[in-house]
Amino acid sequence: MKSVLESRLKYLYTGERFAIILFLPLSFYINYTYPELQLFSLLSFWISFFLLEFILMQGTYYWHSKWKCLITENKSITPIKTVRLLWKLKAINVSIIIFSIILFVIDILVKYPSLPINGLLISGFIYIFAILEFINYFYIQLSYDNLSDIRYLIKTKKLKRSSLSKDFKRIA
Repeated sequence: MKSVLESRLKYLYTGERFAIILFLPLSFYINYTYPELQLFSLLSFWISFFLLEFILMQGTYYWHSKWKCLITENKSITPIKTVRLLWKLKAINVSIIIFSIILFVIDILVKYPSLPINGLLISGFIYIFAILEFINYFYIQLSYDNLSDIRYLIKTKKLKRSSLSKDFKRIA
């Protein structure tokens, strides 16, 4: 059982880390290949991209912390310092989410009428993806990528609370 959990946690933190690394060159490639999107000229793109990367970093830290605790201390409980730090980062995430809306409005006002609509749509997609990642980590598990999770979903017909949300309750 421990080896299964160890593998799962390692899969989660390496997957998040891979996404962080992959998204950086991908954004440069898209901006270079499709200059008409004007992605790098949009404040909404930069804040959305930052938010997504920031949340993915938190996820990487969270899963790595759980994995490290499991292999070094033989416990699957998240270290308190990790939970407390992520509790503080949760408030910062909410602030960035709210601030992002302001930057979308600024882009629309400043760039109108030559606003690159497709670039703004991509920024909006990244923003929504970042919010879904935030919800997935801090509130409700939205990702069901293994048989156990899928069985739970079919059996209960409801979404699980996220692991981090359960950890928050533990320290409250």
